[in-house]
Amino acid sequence: MEFSLSEEQRLIRKEIRRLCADFGDEYWREKDAAKEYPEEFHQTFADQDWYGLTIPEEYGGHGYGIQEGIIVQQEIARSGAAHAGVGLTGTQIFNSAPLIEYGTTAQKEAYLPGISTGESRLSVAVTEPNAGLDTSRLETFARRDGDEYVVNGQKVWIGGAQRADLMLLLARTEPRDPEHRFRGLTLFLAEFDKDLDTVDVVEMDKAGRVALDSNEVWFEDFRIPVENRIGEEGKGFKYLLTFANSERILVAATAIGIGLAALDKASSYASERVVFDNPIGSYQGIQHPLADSWSKLSLAEAMTQKAAWLYDNGEECGPESNAVKMRASEASVEACERAVRTLGGMGYSEEYDVARYWRESIITVIAPVSNELIKNYIAQKVLGLPRSY
Repeated sequence: MEFSLSEEQRLIRKEIRRLCADFGDEYWREKDAAKEYPEEFHQTFADQDWYGLTIPEEYGGHGYGIQEGIIVQQEIARSGAAHAGVGLTGTQIFNSAPLIEYGTTAQKEAYLPGISTGESRLSVAVTEPNAGLDTSRLETFARRDGDEYVVNGQKVWIGGAQRADLMLLLARTEPRDPEHRFRGLTLFLAEFDKDLDTVDVVEMDKAGRVALDSNEVWFEDFRIPVENRIGEEGKGFKYLLTFANSERILVAATAIGIGLAALDKASSYASERVVFDNPIGSYQGIQHPLADSWSKLSLAEAMTQKAAWLYDNGEECGPESNAVKMRASEASVEACERAVRTLGGMGYSEEYDVARYWRESIITVIAPVSNELIKNYIAQKVLGLPRSY
């Protein structure tokens, strides 16, 4: 594999940096404080045609892969947008993958152009309060009724549902079979309107990423036409699992971007802040933790590039994707904490942004899968150790 960026990839990085320069820390700080959706950033991102990054050209996109995706996500996160910006763009750009891979031609023609331009806004509804990380325990049920499915149940942590008009929804179409836990889960691309009588959307309060809404969604006899089912009935989990590795790689890129943003802030502050007649950055008690974090983030970045290359080239990348998500997220949290401690009392102030980075870095440790489950995966799949659950 080649670690240096191609000319086209360097151009992508340059253009994303240029776009993000108009939406720096002050913009995201204000959106965070007001719990306000970053509409201006969304519109600029859409106007400059970035939502179509991974969508095939015949449907209005650019047809790029995850190697280009990690460049976009890392640069957005590092710009000061952190997880709020990346959550906004990532949902739209990368969660259309099941539609691209398993959707019918009619479905692609109907929905991909709008997703590509940002005119259609996509949300993803998988997680449920009684299931957690055990997706086989999903309870939301879609009952076939002629040419429609009737959906009843509850979803939680649904990003962007306040403005979405499309929802990628995973629901049961047959009862859970303990012998075949993941059979009977079906994937839909539903046309969604939060003002319908058959849905109830309530925004959740949370510690970070508050500029992007997360929601609880209740369905009561919500109807989806059969033609909006993606692929075969009962195989939805299998379809989503196909893209689990790409999600972990992209989360790693986000974590690296947030960690590097924190180090940038800490280094700048430490170079200017004078205590005991010297810049605090001259003291090794400040230097060494920041240097250590930079080295960890750099190692994670190299492994992220490797995992993305393996993914785009159709190679097995489960161990690498899981490992780099774990390592990058832990390094990011550590870098953000060290940045807060470098700034001392001012690190606890919203004015310097590192507290916001710190809050948002935690998301990468627990989502889309916890680092503890990743360790289980590596122990069992790589090291061959027995399973306990």
